[in-house]
Amino acid sequence: MRPADFTLSAGPNDVTAAARAALGSPLLYHYDPAFIERFKVAEQRIAAIYGTTEHEIILMQGEAVLGLESAARSVVRPGMAVLNLVSGVFGKGFGYWLTAIGAVLHEIEVPYNEAVDPAVVAAYLDAHPEVEAVSVVHSETPSGTLNPVREIGPICRSRGVVTIVDCVSSFGGVELRPQEWQLDLLVAGPQKCLGGPPGMSLMAVSEQAWALIAKNPIAPRGSFLSMLDWKEQWHGNGKFPFTPSVSDLHGVSAAAEELLEEGVDAAIARHSRVAAACRAGVTGMGLQVWAARDEIAAACATAIRVPEGLTDIGIRDHVRARYGVQLSAGQGAGPIIRIGHMGANARPMYPIVGLAALGQGFVDLGVKLDIGAGIEAAMASLAASGALPGSADR
Repeated sequence: MRPADFTLSAGPNDVTAAARAALGSPLLYHYDPAFIERFKVAEQRIAAIYGTTEHEIILMQGEAVLGLESAARSVVRPGMAVLNLVSGVFGKGFGYWLTAIGAVLHEIEVPYNEAVDPAVVAAYLDAHPEVEAVSVVHSETPSGTLNPVREIGPICRSRGVVTIVDCVSSFGGVELRPQEWQLDLLVAGPQKCLGGPPGMSLMAVSEQAWALIAKNPIAPRGSFLSMLDWKEQWHGNGKFPFTPSVSDLHGVSAAAEELLEEGVDAAIARHSRVAAACRAGVTGMGLQVWAARDEIAAACATAIRVPEGLTDIGIRDHVRARYGVQLSAGQGAGPIIRIGHMGANARPMYPIVGLAALGQGFVDLGVKLDIGAGIEAAMASLAASGALPGSADR
């Protein structure tokens, strides 16, 4: 089967020409001084995108699920009380890890089109002072929603509670300031808004997180999951715990360099502009955005409620087969179809393609919509937001 003509999924998507060229760079011996220098530069670039000088950067050599499980197993010891904030399938899944490790699991769960209320978190922690860590997903990709980690971070820090933040899909496309927002252990993926290849976990770790890891007698060591091996062997002694993925490192570093050249704030504004236009188009044609409120809608993917009588997988497959546009289904978050706005795909005309293909797909399957009104609403949103700095060059 040939690839889709347009991939507008919730990641991974195609990388830029520069990242693609970097992925094809010659493979270097991992102790070649040139590669060691490139690895350190990549760490510096990821720190700059995170906007932190206080967190230690760990580039785990595996897709972001590796980093998330590593974070859970490094922090959590049996019998430890952990509060897991659940607003979607990834938040719920993190709780399964916590339980398997032996944590005493506490959860605050909201509907999967909602966000967690920081005031509820504060009240819960005050009522349960035994809680030592809070886990939260910043951007619930399947739901297309955001949690208010900006407010949750200081609430936890003031109570001596360490935060574990899944920012896999928000990194590089949604505002995220771990140092300013007092967040502790963050795990991002390069294949989403950064626009790089999958295959690495981009982690930022505070002193508070390291202190809690130090209290865990079963924190992984001598393991692919070990954060401590990276801290002690690589940052401490200049020796890699195992052979890094040389090609992935090149690709991720190139994608990070491009984003920094654009400017982190400009990249965030670009994602926001495109997502807002997509949401305007969704409502304009007569469909419903899944997120309960516009202010919690994520900029990296727009989740759209599938009308009754149809399935997310059915409409996804129909649109790809008939119009060559690859969208994402809901991954169990609900009756949802998603249009992604990530990395190189966060450009003004991409949501127009997605809306036109999705709208016509629904019409093909018997849904009454005004596709033209949706496209007009999306274009009006783009026109009202104006051109972004440097957009003519990209």
